[in-house]
Amino acid sequence: MLLVGTSAAVSATIADYPVLAGQALRYGLAATILMAVVRHQRPPRVRLTPRDHLLLLALAATGLAGFNLFLVEATRHAGPAMIGTVIGAVPLVLALAGPLMEHRRPTPRTVGAALVVALGAAVAAGLGSGSLPGLLLSLGALACEVAFSLLALPLLPRIGPLRVAAYPAALSVPMLLAASLALEGTTVLRLPTPGEAAAFGYLGAIVTAAAFFLWYDALRRLGADRAGLFAGLVPVGALVTTVALGLGQAGPADVTGALLVASGVYLGFGRPSRVSRGARRPRASLHEPVRSALRRRPDPVPPRVSSRTTTGPGPAGPPRRPSSELPTPAAATAVPLD
Repeated sequence: MLLVGTSAAVSATIADYPVLAGQALRYGLAATILMAVVRHQRPPRVRLTPRDHLLLLALAATGLAGFNLFLVEATRHAGPAMIGTVIGAVPLVLALAGPLMEHRRPTPRTVGAALVVALGAAVAAGLGSGSLPGLLLSLGALACEVAFSLLALPLLPRIGPLRVAAYPAALSVPMLLAASLALEGTTVLRLPTPGEAAAFGYLGAIVTAAAFFLWYDALRRLGADRAGLFAGLVPVGALVTTVALGLGQAGPADVTGALLVASGVYLGFGRPSRVSRGARRPRASLHEPVRSALRRRPDPVPPRVSSRTTTGPGPAGPPRRPSSELPTPAAATAVPLD
């Protein structure tokens, strides 16, 4: 999420390059890297269902292509800090929507932590750094960022985080190229300048290939609600990159917002409660069930013995043992415990 936050400032350096064509270059590079890793690791083959194909297409159209289209367009109307702040509301959305998709209730602790993270993101945004179009475009990026996580939840158990990152990246390339030819024309297909090429290389290799895989792996391990808390690091990454690129300065509100984000993440992942930890009980002996059964078992009733002892088969039935040879109650209930 820190790396995703840096994309807001880096995208501002390619605002003059055609948006759709630039994103096609970015995801083409990311898809090449990720597919090479998949081929090198050779994970078990998985047969995709029609539902899997639909989810992957929707993920490519919203979480990848749509998100970056809104992001680049938003930089024309708002500052990187404001964009990162709006996207920083992702924890609150995922804290509510993630558990519902998994058929469980959102935990009050995670929701409260998400509120603190969202508050920190809002404080870090500052005031007056954007316009209404910039806000609306940032909200569009927020919706696509939420879809980026929620649409992946059903796919992760089946195909794993590496493929979930690789397949949508590859699917987004022809989608973006077709949209670029239809909306921007063929004249936009130009070579990027050295500075733009460096930005696309960073966005493709680091923000897309590396960060997407890391996010999906964390999403699988932590769940959408808990992993979503770290989306509060988006404005932190945006502010750090903004300062590093000379596009702005960090003020007291930025530092306060970063501290609130850190507090919210700690609140969501801090020391677990006694109920969640559970009291450590002494390890039971292997023979404890036997001892417990013997304690609860009533005293056995000695078998009835006929006063008549027979020495051979006859009408009375099979031969019986003398009463002196019958097991005593203690012998009948003796169970070796060691």
